[in-house]
Amino acid sequence: MNITEVKEREATYIMPTFGREILLTRGEGSYVWDSEGNRYLDLVAGIAVCSTGHCHPAVVEAIQEQAKTLMHCSNLYYIPHQALLAEKLVTLSGMAKVFFTNSGTEAMEAAIKLARIRTGKHAFIACENGFHGRSCAALACTHKPEIREPFGPLQPSCTFVPYGDAQAIKEAITSDTAAVILEPVQGEAGVIVPPLSYLADVRKICDEAGVLLILDEVQTGMGRTGAWFAYQYAKITPDIITLAKALGSGFPMGAVLAREGLQFEKGEHGSTFAGGPIACAAGCATINVLKDLIADVPRKSLLFAELLKAHNPRVYGLMIGISIGDRCPDIAAYCAKHGVLVNCAAHGNLRLVPPLTISDSEIMEACHVINEAFSSLSVTCKIDEI
Repeated sequence: MNITEVKEREATYIMPTFGREILLTRGEGSYVWDSEGNRYLDLVAGIAVCSTGHCHPAVVEAIQEQAKTLMHCSNLYYIPHQALLAEKLVTLSGMAKVFFTNSGTEAMEAAIKLARIRTGKHAFIACENGFHGRSCAALACTHKPEIREPFGPLQPSCTFVPYGDAQAIKEAITSDTAAVILEPVQGEAGVIVPPLSYLADVRKICDEAGVLLILDEVQTGMGRTGAWFAYQYAKITPDIITLAKALGSGFPMGAVLAREGLQFEKGEHGSTFAGGPIACAAGCATINVLKDLIADVPRKSLLFAELLKAHNPRVYGLMIGISIGDRCPDIAAYCAKHGVLVNCAAHGNLRLVPPLTISDSEIMEACHVINEAFSSLSVTCKIDEI
């Protein structure tokens, strides 16, 4: 079908929750193609999902081979690759146990349940502009009022404090606080990077108060920042980690990782599809590919920072944010028209989360178009507005 036919059917049959214009039909490496044959350099990467690039041969082969032998059997039985993938994640993270999910939202739901049942407490602390998912419990801990408030009252109870302010967390803790939930870098907010000592300070505060620390690494995890997990730069160990996005290279999956002494017991949680054979095959293949890519992320990060320095970018690994404001959609549209896909996150922040496979020449190609967009549209970045 062409784009016109797809739009007509979508208007008739699909709930109008998304705004979109391009019909993508194929992807390879850092590029995607639309239904009209136009090629785009993809700096959205499925929103930080396709870290191994589009259709990486090793991941495709793993999915195909597993699909030919067993696609699903449920968690009533041992599942091929599941324990192996769990072992890989435990080894890379320093955690002790894994529970697999189908998405980042499900991972956060499980993390919230785990914190509540193991602590016996019911309240949480999260950050302003933080994003943790759209299901009810995850949404309760997601700050954005316009997506949260229409669905209230929500549980669990959550207090929101300014991001980057460890003292605010300390002051918000009560006798009923089960956990603090943080993103090491706020992705949906537009790549907002906290002070250097922030995670270590929060870890100390949680330890002193007997409160769990849940780190949402859905966007930052799996090598996106140049380490397997962003918290590793702070040299701390969280109590619970949530993962998704890049974990399956585009095959939907997520995971909750927890330290020793924190786990669900039999019957406390479950899922029909989570950690299925194809997902775990994709996850194992993804880790095998990423282990050869992560070491080069810091160098590519510096190249982005240098090429985009005129716009005061916030660069953390291969997460790049530029504060634009109301003109962000204009910049994104110009870039798409000239063959580069970028994304406007919250508050008019341009967000770039390219595949970790992106080459130097592709980075230069993308930054040339972005710089050209700013110049052609006479847009000036907003240095002090995040």
